[in-house]
Amino acid sequence: MNYFDAVVLGIVEGLTEFLPISSTGHLTIAEKALGLDLADEAVTAYTAVIQMGAIAAVVVYFFRDIWRIAKAWVAGLVKPEYRGTLDHRMGWYVIVGTIPVGIAGLVLKDVITGPLRSLWVVAFALIAWSAVMWAAERVGRQDRSEKDLRLRDAIGIGLIQVVALVPGVSRSGATISGGLFLGLDRVTATRVSFFLSIPALVAAGLFELPDAMGGDIGLGVALVGIAVAFVVAYASIAWLLRFVAGHAITWFIPYRVALGLLLIGLLATGVMAPT
Repeated sequence: MNYFDAVVLGIVEGLTEFLPISSTGHLTIAEKALGLDLADEAVTAYTAVIQMGAIAAVVVYFFRDIWRIAKAWVAGLVKPEYRGTLDHRMGWYVIVGTIPVGIAGLVLKDVITGPLRSLWVVAFALIAWSAVMWAAERVGRQDRSEKDLRLRDAIGIGLIQVVALVPGVSRSGATISGGLFLGLDRVTATRVSFFLSIPALVAAGLFELPDAMGGDIGLGVALVGIAVAFVVAYASIAWLLRFVAGHAITWFIPYRVALGLLLIGLLATGVMAPT
């Protein structure tokens, strides 16, 4: 992997990490197009490592919210008067909501980095989860705001985030859909998705860092990918929050389905290999 690859993958990561179109799926496609070996553990690890740039973008963009939540959560551990506040509860919601994907990621690591890296999986997941996104917009009442969040919401969204370990589903697509099914409005569901992404993706990046550094990928290449992902992801976050305020996530379905069908066509005709 060289610096050109790092820039391309950084752009792809930054553009797709928080949009409901699957960053892992797009990175898998991009890596294949760049001629990289999808079976190489270092390449698989690099996919997780450059997500650190996207996470840094979330932390910077929501720094005031994160700092306020962190202070309230810590204060609530020793001061009872903080325990009923939304910020203190949000701290617990992020922790509880992250547990399912953390456990699943550790238990299913070999499956995630092995069989699920197939472009066939990406293609079918892009199409299949589009139906779930459509249903979420149709069924969700969207009459609950951030102040209405409860522990069951964190557990529910955390559980559905596990499905996003399948490339092509999309972590944001899964968590936003989960929030809509639970009756949250679109902006609240998106903000919760952003907050839940921080511990999940940081843990994934740190866990995969040794494999990425232990292969043919150097520190410089990793840092370039992370930096590019940060810049592009920051702009993507700002755009997505404005977009979901007035548009349904079903707007992304035609693109997901078209990409999935294109992949199926390329794989079926032998133009592109699945791994």
